[in-house]
Amino acid sequence: MKRNFGKSFIILAVLVLVNFSACAKSKNVTADKTPEAKVQPVVNPEIEKLNRVLLSMSPRCKEAIPNGDPEEFLEDLKNVLATRSNFSSEDLSPFYLIDKTHKVSADYEPKGLIHLEKNNLFAINKNNLSLRPEAFEALKVLAAAAKADGVTLTVSSTYRSYDYQKNLFDYWVRVDGLEEAERESARPGTSQHQLGMALDFAPVDDAFDQTPGGKWVYANAAKYGWSLSFPKGYEDVTGYRWECWHFRYIGVEACQFQKKWFSDVQQFMIEFINAWEKAE
Repeated sequence: MKRNFGKSFIILAVLVLVNFSACAKSKNVTADKTPEAKVQPVVNPEIEKLNRVLLSMSPRCKEAIPNGDPEEFLEDLKNVLATRSNFSSEDLSPFYLIDKTHKVSADYEPKGLIHLEKNNLFAINKNNLSLRPEAFEALKVLAAAAKADGVTLTVSSTYRSYDYQKNLFDYWVRVDGLEEAERESARPGTSQHQLGMALDFAPVDDAFDQTPGGKWVYANAAKYGWSLSFPKGYEDVTGYRWECWHFRYIGVEACQFQKKWFSDVQQFMIEFINAWEKAE
């Protein structure tokens, strides 16, 4: 990543507003040349907004964001938000924030779900799998690339309805108890799977990242727009333990943005985008 300490991208609760304001390109203009005249810099309003949004983020998210040029950050953000035109405007944004505190309704179902059939690109181990059209097309591209490298990916879980997720969560509560179930299964209405943009690769266990498919996906998924949702060491951020098999489709540009500016943590990036779009 290009470093530019002349335009420092410092995320410190006390200093951030001063630093970002100083970073804005400005031209000092005044008609009064007397010693008493005060020169007022012209501040980029988007950088002021960026200051406000970043101040609202969690301390751990702030720590994850590297030093850099705020104007470069804003340009990257603009490019990511522009990719929404590649997704259906009649459905939820590809960057929709869904987690333990942000939900979708019980009757939400993505439009145009495509049923996954047996094919020559990837394997499936269930008959009730479906994805939003954008994720389905991206899965085919991902699987074709893996196939070209001699790896056949297996898809185990995709879209889940609210009722399906309720039954699944209740099952894990019965098996493991509520506390452990909360770490491994989403309550209904809070699962990325209900968006139709996330999938689980098989095998669904901690050994997946050591399989040929897992190693390939970890090395290449982001090149095709697939982002790991629940990375190791971030349970306090995502609410879930490490799930090396669970990926969400967000697009290539968003994956690059996530890696460049948010320490490759999907939750941080999507929380930021959500806060940015709500800010005035």
